[in-house]
Amino acid sequence: VQLQASGGGLVQAGGSLRLSCAASGNIFSINAFNWYRQAPGKQREFVAGITTDGSTYYGDSVKGRFVISRDNAGNTMTLQMNSLKPEDTAVYYCAAKEYTFSRWSREYNYWGQGTQVTVSS
Repeated sequence: VQLQASGGGLVQAGGSLRLSCAASGNIFSINAFNWYRQAPGKQREFVAGITTDGSTYYGDSVKGRFVISRDNAGNTMTLQMNSLKPEDTAVYYCAAKEYTFSRWSREYNYWGQGTQVTVSS
């Protein structure tokens, strides 16, 4: 499974950005897709996740502002980020795993390259 993340950039506080993660390869075995982020000097943080049955999960810091979704084919996962804050600045990563959903990044064995999101105040 290969993951390709895109859509990062620079935005002012209060603005919006949309991240995408395109999956290819043997995605039929994948059940859960997550977004994580990592700011300089901080640990990697769970942002949002979605499973093949459509269940969604969010980190407390983004709940109510971010929305995760998948296309019908299951090839592309999207993270719509609204009401962005400077503290959302980080490198964002998409990740995937088989079987059950988890928030723990160490359980995810497929990772895309990071995409930088910078929110200016």
